[in-house]
Amino acid sequence: MLLLLPPSETKRPGGDRPPIDLGGLRLPSLRRHREDVAEALVALSADADRAARVLKLSERQRGEIAHNAALLTAPTMPAMDRYTGVLFDALDAASLSAAARGWLARHALIQTAPFGPIGAGDLVPAYRLAAGTSLPGVPALRRHWAGPTGEALREAADGLVVDLRSKAYVDLGPVPDDVASVYVSVVAEGADGAVRALNHFNKKAKGLFVRALAESRPTWRTADGLLAWAADAGLDLRPGESSREVLLFARE
Repeated sequence: MLLLLPPSETKRPGGDRPPIDLGGLRLPSLRRHREDVAEALVALSADADRAARVLKLSERQRGEIAHNAALLTAPTMPAMDRYTGVLFDALDAASLSAAARGWLARHALIQTAPFGPIGAGDLVPAYRLAAGTSLPGVPALRRHWAGPTGEALREAADGLVVDLRSKAYVDLGPVPDDVASVYVSVVAEGADGAVRALNHFNKKAKGLFVRALAESRPTWRTADGLLAWAADAGLDLRPGESSREVLLFARE
């Protein structure tokens, strides 16, 4: 099984591990594409005013430019600890057991704008780059990442791919049609039985879902196995309208 997670715009600062090794990240076939984006982001950071415009940063956010300037030299920490925000706060990777963290490191990829999909245990610095940014010096990120990432995911898939990414990050690396996968949509069911998508609680539900997976460390490889596991775990997970979608029912 392979989990695909979105990143978060907010990140924990600092770190006590060595600078990022672009050749040592998961999916090493993406190294050249990582180098191209990383070098362009560092180059952009040499002009703070231009970087603020391109990255759409407010005056209060301009400190993010220094993070980008030091992208290749700054200290790092595991990706599962770097990201904050609703999903990652609910996951709370720091409080997981060593076994659960090891499972996440092996089975979860976080889709990023500068590095493509990286392992949850990969060491990364703080940075600022959104999926929709038009970065000078490289093609549009969707065009830069989509094809190579899809091929890398095909090679990495081992059993079912469970996709929890937001649409903007799905576009950076669609799962190939010939790879067994399901997309997790978080929904709520009203008193009248009507089903509707959730927004803020979407991220929290996904974080708790990933935490439950890491804690139980399942070995299933199919969508049926996923649904059976969820029922045993007390999660309300149901087939969607498509064979490539499952619905995670959550409360607001």
